[in-house]
Amino acid sequence: MTEQPQPFRDPQLPFAKRVDDLLQRLTLDERIAMLHQFAPAVDRLGLGAFRTGQEALHGVAWMGPATVFPQAVGLGATWNGELVRRVGEAVGNEVRAKRAEDDRVGLNVWAPTVNLLRNPLWGRGEEGYSEDAGLTSAIAVAYTRGLRGDHPLYWRTAPVLKHWLAHNNETGRDITSSSVSPRVLHEYDLKAFRDAVQAGAVAGVMPAYNLVNGRPNHVSPLLSKQLRAWTDRSLVVCSDAGAPSNLVDSEHYFDTHEEATAASLRAGVDSFTDHGQDSAPMTGRIRGALERGLLDEHDIDTAVRRLLELRFSLGEFDPELDPYADTAAFDTEDHRALALEAAEQAVVLLKNDGLLPLDPAAGRTVAVVGLLADACKLDWYSGTLIHRSTPLDGLRERFGAEHIVHAEGVDLVRLKCAEGWLHIPAADESREPVRGAEGALDPALLAGRTDLPPLTCGDTPSDLALVDWGNGVITLREPAGRYLSVAEDGFVRASADEPGGWIVQETFRWEAVEGHAGGHRLLHVGTGRYVSVAADGVKVAARGEEISGTADAPGTVFEMEVTERGEDAVARAAASADTVIVVAGNDAHINGRETEDRTTLDLPAQQERLWRAAHAANPRTVLAVTSAYPYALTDAAATLPALLWTAHGGQAAGTALARVLAGDVSPAGRLPQTWYTSDAELPGLLDYDIIGSRQTYLYYEGAPLYPFGHGLSYSEFTYGALHAERDGDLVRVSLTVTNTGSVAADEVPQLYVRAVAPSVVRPLRQLAGHHRLHLAPGAAERVDFLVPVTELGHWDVAHGRWTVEPGTYEIQAGASSTDIRLIAVVTVDGEPSGPRPVLTRGLEAADYDEQLGTEIVDRTKVEGDAVTAGTGSNELLYRRCDFASGTSGVEVSAAGEGAVLISVADTTVTVPVAATDGPYDYRTVRAALNASGTADLRVTLSGSVRLARIAFTGDDA
Repeated sequence: MTEQPQPFRDPQLPFAKRVDDLLQRLTLDERIAMLHQFAPAVDRLGLGAFRTGQEALHGVAWMGPATVFPQAVGLGATWNGELVRRVGEAVGNEVRAKRAEDDRVGLNVWAPTVNLLRNPLWGRGEEGYSEDAGLTSAIAVAYTRGLRGDHPLYWRTAPVLKHWLAHNNETGRDITSSSVSPRVLHEYDLKAFRDAVQAGAVAGVMPAYNLVNGRPNHVSPLLSKQLRAWTDRSLVVCSDAGAPSNLVDSEHYFDTHEEATAASLRAGVDSFTDHGQDSAPMTGRIRGALERGLLDEHDIDTAVRRLLELRFSLGEFDPELDPYADTAAFDTEDHRALALEAAEQAVVLLKNDGLLPLDPAAGRTVAVVGLLADACKLDWYSGTLIHRSTPLDGLRERFGAEHIVHAEGVDLVRLKCAEGWLHIPAADESREPVRGAEGALDPALLAGRTDLPPLTCGDTPSDLALVDWGNGVITLREPAGRYLSVAEDGFVRASADEPGGWIVQETFRWEAVEGHAGGHRLLHVGTGRYVSVAADGVKVAARGEEISGTADAPGTVFEMEVTERGEDAVARAAASADTVIVVAGNDAHINGRETEDRTTLDLPAQQERLWRAAHAANPRTVLAVTSAYPYALTDAAATLPALLWTAHGGQAAGTALARVLAGDVSPAGRLPQTWYTSDAELPGLLDYDIIGSRQTYLYYEGAPLYPFGHGLSYSEFTYGALHAERDGDLVRVSLTVTNTGSVAADEVPQLYVRAVAPSVVRPLRQLAGHHRLHLAPGAAERVDFLVPVTELGHWDVAHGRWTVEPGTYEIQAGASSTDIRLIAVVTVDGEPSGPRPVLTRGLEAADYDEQLGTEIVDRTKVEGDAVTAGTGSNELLYRRCDFASGTSGVEVSAAGEGAVLISVADTTVTVPVAATDGPYDYRTVRAALNASGTADLRVTLSGSVRLARIAFTGDDA
């Protein structure tokens, strides 16, 4: 008799029944073990080990060679969902292909990042797609669909969205709280996640490190009340690395790790990423929580069930039926072509006075200069390059090497101290260098090499290339190209191909020494220690060691001799050429990255000097910015005839830029975020109230340097025949775009909506659709948009619901958020929201219309919001409160200590709040208040009071 397979092995059964069967076969210890990121094998049931988490933001990361596509913000700049879907498919295929060769590669991919690019100073802006929730969700849907695949049952990979929720600062990211009002929450931050989840290609989310309204994201009630209410599909919530421990260690939100673990598991976290591959601390905490009655087995089973459903969907239990099981698509010709196409489509032409494109057939000399002219920069979430193209490479290939001159523009310097000149000894090439797992020299490992001789000081000087990246941070590089770096032993060596690593070891600060003319110390940023000359070489203090030049004697004093200024070399090259391309920008590991926010929008001073020197020598100067974020290029925009921007474009970046400059491709990238004129235009980094502080193109009332959606072309387009009509739950919109220029090119018509006479502050305009299309000269194409009527709405804080107000709405079509070409009008019927029914509903403190200086905090550790005084006037405004025939009193629910000042019309009452037993001990305090009719209500908070709710009693009570 043939033995029947265990039900969980039976592919004829639905996944749910198979999961039920497998779950009941697992012991409690086996189930607990599955809750850690690195779940061990269960040999007795034939289950393999499983790992949640494989980084795949714009290619397979951290697992050696892979196809490297443009940064996420560059993919956002393409405004092309179809292209991004193909990129996601290619990345998913490479994950599968690498998984077949290396079981460290996981199929649960932690990508994409859908945090909105609210503030351009955010250090991780390179990881997001846009400041607009609609564009972000459209690109995220495309990428996740590519990663997921189109099989109805089995998934190519299982994408997890990062980072839930309202996460836009690295400074204090594990202890700061984002104060997010209900309107901003529902209209902005949730939208990017919601649309992607509802599209059906998302397997889960990762909570962010920060707190929202005083409560850590890892215990957020929104995981159940919002996220899991959006879909019937099981979603896995994977913690961010180390975040479970942060709940106690840095945030001090819970007293014990058992309490924290229980709270996060009950809130909806399923997989704990903590303590690396060592699962013992987390599983011990879960067992401890069970023993204390903080959890029960049902809580464990709920999380394990979700994880098992994920594993079934990835084909783990049905390899013979998994359509992606034998995927071997890796570094294919198609992937290389797609990387080039994506890099080309990401290029944004910011300004062009007719200088571009350049004609390669003209045989004219082009000077390619700047600190990034011969660079192909990667970021923290890049794979290892298999192919590499710098702007210099691309221009030499396209225009002919004989027509290209190059000057990097670094400052060439020598450093001298009392012991002599800083010197880089020749390396002993016979020694075996440090190699990675693939056998190749890995840049991340080069930084930690100890087989090379350390620097010395003596009679022979070594030339060094100095780059000032701004904010006082410099790198130093020896003539052969390797950066000065510090290894674990503390010695300084010329050992790194590029700055990199979780803690960058290649950056320094050049600090003047008071009272010592021309004297400076060299501070190593990665260790926070000064560079000193010792008998055995140049070093910083290693771990557990103190050397001369630390503490009371902080470092050797150096003097710098400049042998050539970078701007002089750039000026010579510029003067010798017909046209100059200055390539500027950032290194994605320096001054803005994960763990580090930017401090300014300014281009580093050294790079500012380079473009000015180039332009002074040759007015035909183009500035090509390659960066992970916007700059305030106000002077350059006013001075130079042409500007371009692209995010770091991956392996094909240089070829793509050269093809755009040569006119082989007409640029059609569009800015995914606003470019401001100066730092003064930005709110504080921790100000998450985009409505109140007028942030992003939605509310910004100033004149940006370059607006959201901006991007020029080598052709010209006209817009016509805009038609918009209401059709049930949709607004049907059509328009015609015509290429009236002489070259084939892409255009990106953008559709915006605006409420004409809203009852509350609404966006100046909001993106409702976009489409990238290719048109030959003279060709025209009709473009159709379907806009759900609900997209015209807003969150009605007065009634706690989504509302589409009746009235007139403009449908605007154009080439950017400020280049509106056509306007149509639609009228929407509906029920007005009406005034606040405060007598029956009361007022939740956080449901204000406007605020000044207050902060939303957690009402309890489990759910709810309260409002407390922050800085400034600490005022709350609730508009159009309906007091009907009148009130006789007011009831304030508050904790802490202070006072609540309530003003209605000409009546003001002060409600004192005596000290309560802690921030969560709410008391009800009553006072007399006479108010009638409909009027605005103002509240002023003082002291440490935490206001949760206001209720009113009527005259007849």
